[in-house]
Amino acid sequence: MNDPADGSDAAERAAGGDGAAPPDPTRIEVSVVLPAYNEADTIEKTVRTTVDTLEAFLDPGTFEVIVAEDGCDDETPAIADRLADEIPGVRHFHSDERLGRGGALERAFDAAHGGTLVYFDTDLATDMKHLEELVNTVRHGEADVATGSRWMPDNVADRPAKRGIPSRGYNAAVRLFLRTGLRDHQCGFKAISREAFEAVHDDVEDRHWFWDTELLVRAQRAGFEVKEFPVDWEPKGDSKVDLVRDVFGMGSQIVRTWWQLSVQPRVNKWVTLGASALLVLLAFLLSTLYIDYGTVLDRISEADPTLIGVAAVVYALSWPLRGLRYRDILAELGYTEKLGFLTGAVFISQTGNLVFPARLGDGVRAYVVKARRGIPYPSGFASLAAERVFDLLTITVLAGLVLLGYAATGDLARVAESVTGASQSGQIAVLVAIGIAVVAIAAVTGIVLSARSDRNRIRSLVERFSSDSYADYVAGALERFVGDVQQVGGDPKAFTRVGVTSLVIWTLDVITAVFVLAAFGTGLETATLVTICFFAVSVGNLAKVLPLSPGGVGLYEAAFTLLVAGLTPVTASVALGVAIVDHFLKNVVTMIGGGISMLALNVSLTTAVEEAEEMEEVESVESA
Repeated sequence: MNDPADGSDAAERAAGGDGAAPPDPTRIEVSVVLPAYNEADTIEKTVRTTVDTLEAFLDPGTFEVIVAEDGCDDETPAIADRLADEIPGVRHFHSDERLGRGGALERAFDAAHGGTLVYFDTDLATDMKHLEELVNTVRHGEADVATGSRWMPDNVADRPAKRGIPSRGYNAAVRLFLRTGLRDHQCGFKAISREAFEAVHDDVEDRHWFWDTELLVRAQRAGFEVKEFPVDWEPKGDSKVDLVRDVFGMGSQIVRTWWQLSVQPRVNKWVTLGASALLVLLAFLLSTLYIDYGTVLDRISEADPTLIGVAAVVYALSWPLRGLRYRDILAELGYTEKLGFLTGAVFISQTGNLVFPARLGDGVRAYVVKARRGIPYPSGFASLAAERVFDLLTITVLAGLVLLGYAATGDLARVAESVTGASQSGQIAVLVAIGIAVVAIAAVTGIVLSARSDRNRIRSLVERFSSDSYADYVAGALERFVGDVQQVGGDPKAFTRVGVTSLVIWTLDVITAVFVLAAFGTGLETATLVTICFFAVSVGNLAKVLPLSPGGVGLYEAAFTLLVAGLTPVTASVALGVAIVDHFLKNVVTMIGGGISMLALNVSLTTAVEEAEEMEEVESVESA
């Protein structure tokens, strides 16, 4: 938040007309803020009308009028400067950059002197005869917040259909999700006590049109009384609200506020873990309809423990390579870190992904590298995105090469037959894998091409939906995020180095499955064993990106079982046992490495998840 008295992007003018001294700040009871963006045609009339109306019921020197001019590119700043010189108690706050309607209001309120803070739209659409009621409702303690309403009985409001219908829909949505009981949340005619404002404004995140609504909602939730009263209202000129862009943006803000106030307080690590456990239990119960677990367990008990141990060692060898790859990606972003630390960070994040849903482990890694090494969140997440893209590209290439091999040997029809004749869960797994593979190839192609062209279209895309300060922050973070990913993809040497490392990592992942399959004594020839594992592991990992499998069967296991049983003499029960053991073994190695890394780096997994979310929120507010 810019101090209006400091910085090149903000300035304040306050003076008394005809050489009179400005009002004594200690006597000011009421501060009226007029948010202004390109209001050269109306601002002078608005200021003079406001002063005349206030003088009719307030003593001289007990009020001030602040023009909160928000990055105007017309004559508004010059007119506001002149008015501040001519009229006692008029002040002008200028900003070189757009702060958004809410941002401009907040900055002015922070610097205002009055105990009653008032604002209304500069087009004077609300009849000024209501100003005395608005001010005195708060000034005399009848309520902590007062707001005019265009939708209450006994008011006169000429609402054209193009404004009225969206307005009613918006207010209904706010009442439904945020339980305010108010009829009109966006009427630009409000007053709030200094006490209420100070109590809630730090929690108000929006800086544009939703700021009005969020201020009311958070004041109510904090226990302050909000009074709504009918006003006569007539639209003046064209609204600056874009009915597509801003209504869409405010809709997303309703959901965001509902989540923060109604859902987030009830979601803690125990609720999350409990819900995850319940889903796992439900998935297992459903899977008994499709799987004979007795047969599967019999097959697992017959596996060669020595080969299972070798598989675990092979998989463990891939982890330093994961740390090496992550080091190379971060180096391209300008951050040089030690291999041991980064391998530990990867271990911790992957362990988090096994324990918590929705890939919260990715946030843990971003937290670890920021908290321990100061790497910003956008770069932390960009490095993760680059890593994921290389993973998807690599396993897509591996699956594609095997598929080409089947085509070259005339076995492609057999592959198609194994898929079409498989169970529903297996078919879905393969279809998901195909979809993810297409997305991976498109993502890599897009990143490389956009990096070579040095063009980043993120901001223009975001601004199609919203242009407020919050959207500006989001656009800035996404620009940095995409720019970092492009930086990795745009360097041929780095791209090749990271790509080769990814190939080795996933080859070790496949060799792990080869040893597990061999441990079950299937009798497959080595070439067949290796080929089918490359294909089944690659497709299985592509499939498990999305948790969509019906019947509780994991998509990795479903795809692996379908391909192994469909393309080799191995039975479905054995193939499923191999898939389960392979996945379980890799998860055990991951969790052991994660536990050791957490001890070595002194990181608590649950604390890291909580602090990662808090640090993101703090950084979001500071950046905004």
